[in-house]
Amino acid sequence: MQKYWRRLHLFATLTLATFSLIFSSITASQTITWPLEQRTPFNVKTQQAQALAYLPLTTAQKPWHLCALVPHLKDAYWIGIDYGLIHHAKTLGISLDLFEAGSYYHQEKQLEQLKTCMQGNYDAILLGAVSPDLLAQFTLPLSKPVIALVNRLNSNQVQTHIGVNWYQMGLTAGQFIKADAKATHPNKTASLALLAGPENLGGTDWVEQGIRQALEGSQVSISAIQHADNNRNLYRDQLQMLLKAQQPDYILGSAVAIESAISTLKQKGLSQQVKLVSSYLSPAILRGIKRQKVLYSNDDLVVLQGKLAIDIAVKQLEGAKEFGDIGPAIIARTPSNALSTLTFSLAAADFYPLYQVRPTVH
Repeated sequence: MQKYWRRLHLFATLTLATFSLIFSSITASQTITWPLEQRTPFNVKTQQAQALAYLPLTTAQKPWHLCALVPHLKDAYWIGIDYGLIHHAKTLGISLDLFEAGSYYHQEKQLEQLKTCMQGNYDAILLGAVSPDLLAQFTLPLSKPVIALVNRLNSNQVQTHIGVNWYQMGLTAGQFIKADAKATHPNKTASLALLAGPENLGGTDWVEQGIRQALEGSQVSISAIQHADNNRNLYRDQLQMLLKAQQPDYILGSAVAIESAISTLKQKGLSQQVKLVSSYLSPAILRGIKRQKVLYSNDDLVVLQGKLAIDIAVKQLEGAKEFGDIGPAIIARTPSNALSTLTFSLAAADFYPLYQVRPTVH
């Protein structure tokens, strides 16, 4: 009888251990992959996307030292990128230095920063370029791996781009406006004003092209296009001039522009007359969607983009081939799904921009 109970106890212990292992494996498989898409052909406007369950690293083989260059850290978009970069660099135990140009109009400053990183003690460079043609102005050879971060980079020497397709960002937002106008203004032409950000810099040109493509054959006409740096005061001035000249049915712009529009429309008593659409997400835009002040926003998971950039840079340093165009799929945020699955969408509320990571010494 004693042998029976020993065997029963051993069987129960082994069974419990087996179930624990299976449960752990299932949990790991559910949490360890990142939801991405691979897009082809590389670096072109119209692409095909294939869903990809991406397996990230948990540690690096060496304490690599990365340089990241970004246009600015003035809004939630690039702060979310920074959050992802910082978080995953710490996870992998590598070093990171981040430099901001301060504006999309500071090309010379970013070129100097790129020179510093190319000549400095860095293993690879993550380049959030202020212009798609930045490298055409760079006189030094690319002696280290360069990965395009968020923004398009036109160079045969760069074959990895982390981010989304900005033409698709414009197309998706434009298709939403087209459908909404058809449902709510079936018998009239609706007007759309664009607050499009810096002209032909970052991704604004492809965003505009995507919007125009989406609106072809619709009853929505673009009544105004205004360009400015991502600055609340500049957008506020633009909105004042726009609303003096016309009252559009829709305003589509960057998160910073739409944040300004929420308060401006409220002051003028036009919140119910003009519908707002944001090309990307921010905490203020999320609040606006929840309160039905903003009708729609793209969400391109900026935190995940930052983490992915670190992960892929390390993988390439450790022998992987270039990854082409890779990044998250665009999520449509409306009042019906404003709060669903925001883990990769925005930086933590208490996060402030950080510029450096060093491995923890044990």
